[in-house]
Amino acid sequence: MNEPLDSRQLRAFSVLARTTSFTQTARELHLTQSGISHSIKALERDTDCLLLNRVGKKVVLTQAGEQLLHHAERILREMRSARESLEHLGKWGKGHLRLSASTTACQYIIPTVLREFKKSFPEHNVTIEASDTPATILAVLQGRVDLALSLAPSNEPKLEFQELFMDELEFLIAPQHPWANANHIARGEIPRQSFIHYSKNSLTFRLVENYFQRENISLNTVIEVGSMEATKELVKLGLGVCIMAKWAARKELQENSLLAVPLGRRKLVRSWGILHLQAKRLSLAEATFIKICKAVTAGL
Repeated sequence: MNEPLDSRQLRAFSVLARTTSFTQTARELHLTQSGISHSIKALERDTDCLLLNRVGKKVVLTQAGEQLLHHAERILREMRSARESLEHLGKWGKGHLRLSASTTACQYIIPTVLREFKKSFPEHNVTIEASDTPATILAVLQGRVDLALSLAPSNEPKLEFQELFMDELEFLIAPQHPWANANHIARGEIPRQSFIHYSKNSLTFRLVENYFQRENISLNTVIEVGSMEATKELVKLGLGVCIMAKWAARKELQENSLLAVPLGRRKLVRSWGILHLQAKRLSLAEATFIKICKAVTAGL
């Protein structure tokens, strides 16, 4: 297998082909004439071709030299382009941040975070993939996203989880629901309710299901909805109750169109945070995004 050509020798050859002068080439590259001469001889040995002939004080390319020059110029252009791209990426505010988050986080957390993030990185491109935790974990593992705002995963040694906040899941009910005036919810009342769930494929649904299984209570699921907003609207209409964190229904709770009731004596809490690959070295933009997330979610 042939080894790649030396880029420094190719550069010297390319400049010499343009200037046709060892003296001028040495001046442009800040090298000695003997250094240029050694580079060209080494390149000829490496390619096993005579690349140029001396004609007086100038040089003339051979047919092999003309052929190599065509490739050398293309290689050097690509190398310059690569350097420029990396320099552009490394400048303050430049680059691309790929994110993934749940639809709820996309609606209630991400907008505020991005508003602050853009103050420091106004020219940064940001793409957001809205998905539930299982899909989010897969996106991070596959390298399709850089960071994910997600629930804490279980048994994912390749991922690092930086916790942001904890929340508690509670019943959300309409003001006219019988539980609205109850001081205590009897366990026997819970299976009789019509439950409206966001998605049975979500990690939250599994957490809820496991919680009530430990309590020996079966939930009566009537409606499964793919939207948190639709879930809340159905609860407002009295079509059932749902289980949700208060921060996802802050507006409805403030205007009393929904009421929050604890699940029981034992709380059901979740841990939210930022996911990224364990071995990943965070960029300045990524570290800044995480810092802003911590500040924005501090009150949750």
